[in-house]
Amino acid sequence: MISRDSATPPWQQLAGLLRAQIIGGERAPGDRLPSIVSLSQEHGLAQVTVRKAIVQLQREGLVESKSGWGTFVTGA
Repeated sequence: MISRDSATPPWQQLAGLLRAQIIGGERAPGDRLPSIVSLSQEHGLAQVTVRKAIVQLQREGLVESKSGWGTFVTGA
């Protein structure tokens, strides 16, 4: 759940939520993440905010984006 009252920016909260799902095994290597539009609607966030969270997870090596295919879990 993304909290508007938190001192942590929403993109960091979303990255943390997705990171926990990946590390916890809820999202396995090879799984496709929901689209940026879907995540935006699901969490009530702007698409640019969701994109920032995805970029952070890419930097951490947890996901990779394939143009035209989506974003996939690489590992924990």
